[in-house]
Amino acid sequence: MAVPKQKLSKSRRDRRRAANLSLRAKGLVECPQCHEARLPHRACPHCGYYKNRVVIAVD
Repeated sequence: MAVPKQKLSKSRRDRRRAANLSLRAKGLVECPQCHEARLPHRACPHCGYYKNRVVIAVD
């Protein structure tokens, strides 16, 4: 098993881990009510619906 010769600093470790975060695409889905893009498992910020119910009041 590979063992590191020297300790990796926290900044070096975190920089390596953060490099892939910017490459991932956000998983957007279409709202069934207003057909706008929204995040999955969240209320729609445009119409306020979630699971065919109004959960937030939108102007």
